[in-house]
Amino acid sequence: MSTTTLPTDKSVPAGADPAAAVDRRRWIMLAVLVTGQFMALLDATIVNVAMPTIGADLHASGSALQLIISGYTITYAMLLITAARLGNTFGTRNLFLGGLVTFTLASLACGLAPTTGLLIAARFVQGAGAAGMVPQIFSVIQREFTGAARTRALSVYATVIAVGAVAGQIVGGVIVTADLFGTGWRPVFLLNVPIGLALAVLVPRLVPAGRVPGGRRVDLVGLVTASAAVLLIVLPLVLGREQGWPAWTWLSLVAGLLLAAVFVQVERGIAARGGDPLLNLNVLRAPGMTAGVLALAAGMVTYGGFLFTLALHLQLGLGDTALRAGLTFAPAAATFGLVGYFWRRLPAGVHHAVSPTGLALAAVGYFGVGISLHAGGSGEPWLTPTLVLLGIGFGGALSPILSQALVRVPVSAAADASGLLTTTMQLAQVIGIAVYGTLFLNLAGRVRPHASAHAITQVYSWLSVLALAGMVGALVLARTVRAATRATAGG
Repeated sequence: MSTTTLPTDKSVPAGADPAAAVDRRRWIMLAVLVTGQFMALLDATIVNVAMPTIGADLHASGSALQLIISGYTITYAMLLITAARLGNTFGTRNLFLGGLVTFTLASLACGLAPTTGLLIAARFVQGAGAAGMVPQIFSVIQREFTGAARTRALSVYATVIAVGAVAGQIVGGVIVTADLFGTGWRPVFLLNVPIGLALAVLVPRLVPAGRVPGGRRVDLVGLVTASAAVLLIVLPLVLGREQGWPAWTWLSLVAGLLLAAVFVQVERGIAARGGDPLLNLNVLRAPGMTAGVLALAAGMVTYGGFLFTLALHLQLGLGDTALRAGLTFAPAAATFGLVGYFWRRLPAGVHHAVSPTGLALAAVGYFGVGISLHAGGSGEPWLTPTLVLLGIGFGGALSPILSQALVRVPVSAAADASGLLTTTMQLAQVIGIAVYGTLFLNLAGRVRPHASAHAITQVYSWLSVLALAGMVGALVLARTVRAATRATAGG
């Protein structure tokens, strides 16, 4: 099977090692790609702390503010699988570059938006641009890196996910507080423009085309069905709580689930006829892939609930500023990123056990955070150590799952695996925000200090339970990885 490789660097000095130069170029390419990924993740959360300022400046209603936040997430989640599939057909570089340009222009439109309606529209477009970028990175890693280098590249990918998700709240708090040139919230979006322009210059020079020879035709039926199903499921999850869960939200959820079942049957029918399905569901037959998806889903649901509910408790329950609340997440973010990157330095004989151990530690961390905040105060001296433990656990779970779930996935199915895993991560976070956010707000009522402390303790107990449930998939995946390691050693 042929694979796309990076072009030889013609600028290599005489006597230099060409292989080393190509390898260095490959890592520079990855740095460029994950910078785009970081921007996409940053904008999923950076707007949260700017909401009061945006509302006052544009006279936005509560539902409008909700759409400013959720519009990005909806299109992002809805188009991830589609973008991964299109990248396989038209080239990962072309899709990444198209997504990057779309994201950058939409960020400019967000930063200059004079009305709430235009800001909401630009946020939807911005989410579509992010969806065009992110799945391509997974496909490039699968195609351009092998062995230990692939594990390291996936660790970088997971580390960016860890840091980006939390950094948005910190960076947003800094920018809004700084009020640069009296522009208030607008630099939250305009920050992306110079970075996006720089990446747009570098991508064509560093990233290979990535087009599959004799690329498959686009499955329009599957594309429309999948997009509609995801939209029908995500939209009520994001908007339902604020609107009091009216009848349309439940009808939409049911319709979305039914359409998702239709999508599965449509894709199986296309594959059975020898066609080119949007998502080749046979990728789930790869050993460890299904278990990895289940463990990843459970973990990311808890992570989404963690980010959302703790931010609410700190700001509304304890009265912390946006900046102070964002900085509270720093210990978890730092250890998440460090462990997610360096876990592979553990002895190879224990690699298979890292992800279930990580989820177990995360479960203890969630429970510990809830207990430390139970009294209604700042949670110190126990809050920081338990957040560190939580970061260690989640860093030890996410990165190995992403790496090990792909261990038996062929390169030809990289786009399908990328779309499935990235969509699982995003949709799981949306579900975590919707489910645990609703639970928290129902328990807290008007989010007064005492009620908020009680609510956060209850929510984190359930987060702990779900993290333990995710261990089931992680243990199955660990067994698969251990068997594969023994088979390789025996061969």
